[in-house]
Amino acid sequence: MENQSGQPKKNSNVIYFLIVVVLALLATDVYLYLQKNKSDTKIVYQEDEKNRLKVELDSLEAQIEQVNTGKAKMSAELRAKNDSLENKIKALRVQLDKGKLTKAELSKAQEDVKQLRYFVANYTAQIEELKKQNTSLSNERDTLKTNLATTSQKADNLSKQNSALNDSMTVAKALKVGRVDIVAYKVKGSGKEVEVSRANPAKKLKINFTVATNNVAPKALHDVYVRVIDPTGNLITGNDAGNFTADGQSLQYTYKTSIDFKNDNSTFTIDWVSPRNPAFQKGTYTVLLYSDNSTMGQGTVALK
Repeated sequence: MENQSGQPKKNSNVIYFLIVVVLALLATDVYLYLQKNKSDTKIVYQEDEKNRLKVELDSLEAQIEQVNTGKAKMSAELRAKNDSLENKIKALRVQLDKGKLTKAELSKAQEDVKQLRYFVANYTAQIEELKKQNTSLSNERDTLKTNLATTSQKADNLSKQNSALNDSMTVAKALKVGRVDIVAYKVKGSGKEVEVSRANPAKKLKINFTVATNNVAPKALHDVYVRVIDPTGNLITGNDAGNFTADGQSLQYTYKTSIDFKNDNSTFTIDWVSPRNPAFQKGTYTVLLYSDNSTMGQGTVALK
């Protein structure tokens, strides 16, 4: 009887042991499953983080590319910073393109991207400020150009006005004849002059004239140029002839003298002896007077 009661107890112990073993195996499988799942999750997280960092690098690179269009206008310092940022992005891409990253490597990559994000933000802000300054300078330059053009136009207008005023003053200062009276004379052997109306005995012309009142003309000696035109329309010239300028053109004169203008309605007389032989012919002679680069006036005399 004693042997029979001991056997069941022994069997019961074996069963308990087997149950413990089974439970231990189950616990081990669960642990291994959880560890594997944790490891897979960690790998997936690392891959996702790597992809996220790559996307962020793409975004940062696009920002740099956007401001790169003005690179030629950057200062040497900004160009160096631009190149440095591009090199950092390339280096991070190489690092992220490696196989598996350790936790430390991934953490460093995250920190590098974070710093790079700050540098790019600072860099783009400087570029934007530079663009604003360039725009402002461009606007100032355009304004200066406009002002310069306006000033130049005003100066040109003033110059034209001044020139016109000078021309007006020159015209205003020019002497003008008030009255002209031309008489032909013959000269007797005694030297006495006798007024004639016929061409044959005439030897000289007396040109008597007054000058119109002119309050702006200088009270001084004024050169007077005489042009005598014969009845056929030809200018009479001799040893006293020469050239002068009047009314914007170069002319030849018959005779030159000067008068002392005092603005007192004085009468002036010019004696002109014809160099021709015979001295005069029948017809009308025209006498033109010039002074101060303009025409003073004219008169005629008809000889029979």
